[in-house]
Order: sequence, then C-alpha cells, then structure tokens
Amino acid sequence: MTSDQEWVLSLSCPDRGGIVHAVTGVLVDIDATITESQQFGSPDTEVFFLRLQFRTAAGEDVIREALAPVVRRLSMDLELHPASRRQRTLVMVSTAGHCLNTLLFQQESGSLPIDIVGVVGNHTDLAPMADFHGVPFHHVPVTPDTKDAAEARLLELVDSLDVELVVLARYMQILSPTVCERMRGRVINIHHSFLPSFKGARPYHQAHARGVKIIGATAHYVTSDLDEGPIIEQDVARVTHAQPVADFVQQGQEIEASVLARAVRWHAQGRAILDGGRTVVFR
Repeated sequence: MTSDQEWVLSLSCPDRGGIVHAVTGVLVDIDATITESQQFGSPDTEVFFLRLQFRTAAGEDVIREALAPVVRRLSMDLELHPASRRQRTLVMVSTAGHCLNTLLFQQESGSLPIDIVGVVGNHTDLAPMADFHGVPFHHVPVTPDTKDAAEARLLELVDSLDVELVVLARYMQILSPTVCERMRGRVINIHHSFLPSFKGARPYHQAHARGVKIIGATAHYVTSDLDEGPIIEQDVARVTHAQPVADFVQQGQEIEASVLARAVRWHAQGRAILDGGRTVVFR
C-alpha cells in the first residue's frame, strides 16, 4: 500500500470565478486531503494567487496529469513539489559573514528547507566558515577586467551544481542585466537598509550621522534595477541618539540575517510568488 506524501502547489493565473473550485475538485478526484490553503486576488493586476498543501498517495505524474486540463483552461503558471523538498542553493558572499553564518546554521538545524551546495566569494575571508560546515568554497575574484569571466564562472556553477536558488548574502558586487534576466525570480538579495535607504558605502554610519530613529533591512528578488526588485521581507529596529554607531551596525546585521533567512525560507516553501514588480507572500 502506497503511503500518503505531502505536496505544495502554488499558482497564479488571470483572476476569474471558480478557480479554487476547479483546483480542489481535481484534488478530491485523486483522493487528496488539503492541509493548508491560502489565496489572494490582486485588484491591481487582476491576477489570482493560490497556495495549497495537500496529502495524497498519488504520484507526481498522476497529480500533474489530473491538473493539466485546468492549467490549460485557466492559463495557470503552476508549481508543484514535495513539501519535503530542499532547494539546492548557492550563496554568494564578500567579507561580512553574519548572513552566511545564519543560513548555514539554520540549514543544519533543519529550519531552512535548503541544501547549500556551494559558497562563492569574491574574497577568501569566509572560506574557513564554509569549510567548517563542510560546504565547498569557490573563490571567484571580480575586477572590472574579470567581471565577464566571473559571471561566466557563476553560471557554470549554477549549471554544474544544479542550483535552484542563488542568495546574495552581503555580496558586494552588482550582477549584470544578463545574469539577472536569466535567473529571474531565483536570486534573493539582502539590502542593508529599510528601503528607501542611504545609498553607497557605510549606510549605518550615514544613518547615525543623520540621527535616524529606525534602522532595518530588506530582502528582495534581484533585477537589473539596482535594489529595486520585488520585496519579499523587511524588518526594523528602533535606535536612539545615545547609541554609538557600533550598536547600529550590530543591530543592523542581526536584522539583515533574520530577514534574509525568512525570505529564503518563504521562497523555498513556495510562499513567495511574483506579482509584477512586487510579491505575494503567503506566510
């Protein structure tokens, strides 16, 4: 007797009546039990979004075949994967290790449904951290003269390691429009500010000098428009004039790490779905 397996189904399609009924009707026909359901119809883009978790003894081919007529009729973009799936992830870093450390720890503790198959660094500072966790480290230096070769190496690693997700964990280089387009919806960046932000170097020092009362971080999908991709998660902390800049940096790094981890988790779980220039996140 085949045991039930848990699946995650997420979809988007033009909004109209009967979408939920059509999908759940198919699941009833294959003797599935729905364990979680969230939906949203965007009044701005007139797109409907649905995320379901369900259990069934039917295999993937049977599920997809049963759903195919509905997918065609309603022009759906649909993703289906086992709830237990762990996304193959490549993490890119420079010299700051707080975000990488959090991702590695949460992966090992089981709270992040990802497998970090490699760490790419344009410096070697974080190679010991990757080695400690048993993750291969790839040094890919970037200069104006080697940028094209570095990106070619990145795409080579994505292909050879069968990478599903790339995470920029304070990677201080800008990806080219070519890479952004090829990896659309598959690259997540952490921005060291609650956007809109202080741009350029030393953002917490700029914030401190301006006497801000809130600092924060933003995780977003990467696009060719620098730091303007669809936002997945944000968080903030209150600060005061009495705190030294070192406190700003420490609090900021803690927020960056937690915001990035949540964004990666929601993406890997199929909870973050693109809606034009923004996201729908079923938390």
